[in-house]
Amino acid sequence: MAVCSSYIRSLFPSIDDELYQYVEGILDSSKDDFEDANEVYEAIGEVLHEVEERSENEVRQICTNLLEMIKGGTNGGIERRKNGVNKVLNTPIHMGSMVSSLDEQVDDVKSIWISTRDDGSKVDAKKLEKAEAKLKQKQETRSNEPSRNNDVPMLETATVSQVISKKDNRLEAKGGTNRTNDIRLENFDIAYGDRVLLQGADLTLAFGRRYGLVGRNGIGKTTLLRMISSKQLQIPSHVRVLHVEQEVEGDDTSALESVLQSDKERCALLAREAELQAAIEKEGGKANDALGEELAKVFEAMQLAEVEKAPARASTILSGLGFSVERQSWPTKAFSGGWRMRLALARALFSKPDLLLLDEPTNMLDIKAILWLEKYMQSWPTTLLVVSHDRNFLDSVPTDILYLKGQKIESYRGNYEQFAKTKEEREKNQQREYEAQQAKRAHVQEFIDRFRYNANRASSVQSKIKMLEKLPDLKPMDKESEVTLRFPDVEPLNPPILQINEVSFRYPNTTNFLFTNVCLSATLQSRICIVGENGAGKTTLLKIMTNSLSPTTGTVHTHRNLKYGYFSQHHVDQLDLRVCPVELLQKHFPGKPIEEYRRMLGSFGITGDLALQNINSLSGGQKSRVAFALMCAAMPNFLVLDEPTNHLDIESIEALGKAINNCQAGVILVSHDERLIRMVCQELWVCGEGSVKCIEGGFDEYRQIIEKELEA
Repeated sequence: MAVCSSYIRSLFPSIDDELYQYVEGILDSSKDDFEDANEVYEAIGEVLHEVEERSENEVRQICTNLLEMIKGGTNGGIERRKNGVNKVLNTPIHMGSMVSSLDEQVDDVKSIWISTRDDGSKVDAKKLEKAEAKLKQKQETRSNEPSRNNDVPMLETATVSQVISKKDNRLEAKGGTNRTNDIRLENFDIAYGDRVLLQGADLTLAFGRRYGLVGRNGIGKTTLLRMISSKQLQIPSHVRVLHVEQEVEGDDTSALESVLQSDKERCALLAREAELQAAIEKEGGKANDALGEELAKVFEAMQLAEVEKAPARASTILSGLGFSVERQSWPTKAFSGGWRMRLALARALFSKPDLLLLDEPTNMLDIKAILWLEKYMQSWPTTLLVVSHDRNFLDSVPTDILYLKGQKIESYRGNYEQFAKTKEEREKNQQREYEAQQAKRAHVQEFIDRFRYNANRASSVQSKIKMLEKLPDLKPMDKESEVTLRFPDVEPLNPPILQINEVSFRYPNTTNFLFTNVCLSATLQSRICIVGENGAGKTTLLKIMTNSLSPTTGTVHTHRNLKYGYFSQHHVDQLDLRVCPVELLQKHFPGKPIEEYRRMLGSFGITGDLALQNINSLSGGQKSRVAFALMCAAMPNFLVLDEPTNHLDIESIEALGKAINNCQAGVILVSHDERLIRMVCQELWVCGEGSVKCIEGGFDEYRQIIEKELEA
């Protein structure tokens, strides 16, 4: 190990002692386990990247050199075989004396009789310990770094373990001789902190199919996508994976050019063409044979890649996602976070990775963009894995549904509607089989108990006992608890409640009005849904209603006892991550007993241990429910809900629709979720073209208008 230590010190003179000891310890403790340079890179590569900025190829070469040093000096003169160390028995062995002192000589006995099995289907304990040590080291390193905000707690980290056959490892080490784009993950575990999300799970993604990933909030859907995209779950190295999770970084690049740059192959071809053209011009405009031949090949590749059609295709995608022709020329830094997320989605759709991972792609889109995306994704050519709560999207896009439940992944063919029917039938069959078996067990047991001591029936009793032992151990149907949300009861108010009279609005230092001459009203019985394209003024209208903004002209009249409860994703993002939900309510509404805070949270599905977990460990949907509880703790009698379905699972959205219909408060809802709108909407307001109009035909009429615009 001295040679390795000196080698590391020479290459990384700035490495601190703690990291150096960590790397040295990993190499020393696992030197007998390393089979190839990939395993060395997995063990220490990430640490070496953190010590000094180097390319992946450089670090991999360093790991290869370290492996050669290790393997060159670990044999110690003893010949090793695959199944352990060869031992030559030069003298007779007296087994009786060895047994009498077995505790002291157990290693000698094992060396004779037990060989280490080469079993690629078992988890290697040492590798698991190594991974945990790596994770612990990274967490300690991060905790020592100065934080931008000392009040923000460090989030827990997801961990993964996976069984990988040595055959697959060898294929990867050789550059991947199996070039299939199908992905098969077997027997893997994922944990988040101390909580196990998936255990012994299997996942198969066939190339060209579109998978919808569904399951309750907090069960691990987003974490699974991150484990795949970060390659912590090992998939074939040649499979290009793209996870749309972070917004595009803002700079002077135009939106259209940003999308075009996502196609690396196209950029490389254009760059090479420019180099060759420059070389030809340098020679006086006459290409030699070599340059001419290479340029011809580049032109042929460009034609196959349809490079000339790329700008038109990129523009079509941007247009479908809501970017006007004018906006496509804007620099990316001119867009807000939501629009940059749309840009990230556009780049993914344009580059067409082998595996596209989408997490709630409809959250950032208005209804028009959602309908366009549904149609576009129906002809997606590669593999798609999408997490979504939008029932219509899941009915339109996926060819398969993956259902996370009980730390396992169940696969169903068909869209969400077919999945729901198949799952219900499967659960009924499982319960029927269980009940039939229980009845049979009871009948057989009754026979056994009746004739247990009857000598004439002894053989029959024994036969029945053996039959019971051979019966499979069926489990009763474990149905998921029904999600229930409940808004608090409030005192009724006599109308008029809310009136908007001839309101017009424009932001300061601007000339264009968002809307003009808006005249609308609402009561405590109102169930109003506001729709329209992003930027049409939906959120601005809500702020005018709740007196957060003053209208430029016109008036807003409200009942003197009207008390708004305002919910938006902005409020979810501002929850105090350092405390648990009970402590959060205590902080905002002190003086109540703990049981009362738990009751408030229980009304929105935050029960049991969830109420006592730090908010930073909750899923996005669970945080939304905490925000609902916080909003309703003030006992509002009029609810203003701005995109409340973001991150809620399908069952929670259904429960929210029922809760809105049953609540005694008035409700104004901004949403793009068609199913929720259809559940609750009694009145539809449409923002757009400088006005806010009430549509008599409701959502059906609005959808027809949008579809005509998309066809035009």
